[in-house]
Amino acid sequence: MAVAGYLFGIAGELAVKELMRASGMRPLPEADRREDPFFAHFPVLKRMLATAQGRRAGELRKLSEDHGLFQNWDIAMRYAPTRDISANWVGAWKASAEKLIDRMGTV
Repeated sequence: MAVAGYLFGIAGELAVKELMRASGMRPLPEADRREDPFFAHFPVLKRMLATAQGRRAGELRKLSEDHGLFQNWDIAMRYAPTRDISANWVGAWKASAEKLIDRMGTV
C-alpha cells in the first residue's frame, strides 16, 4: 500500500508538470534547479505554483491553494515503513492523482 501511495504522488507530480508545460512554463537552467518547480516534489511543488505564470497560471495557482491535494504526501515517504502510511491517505492520494490526470486531458 505504501508503494502505491508513493506512486500516486509521482503520477500527480508528472501531471502537474505537464500542466505547467501546457501553460508555457519551461524548466530553468541547470544552475537554477533549486528554484525550478520542474525539479520540485510535493509539498514544495505546490508552494512554487503560487507564483505560476503562463496561459494556465490561474489553474496552477488554484492547485497550490488546494489543501487536500496530496496532503501528508512527501517524497521522503519512499523510505517510510508501510505501517507509517495510512490507508486513508493512500485513497486520498489516488483521488488527487486521478483529478490531476483528468485535467491533463483538457490541455
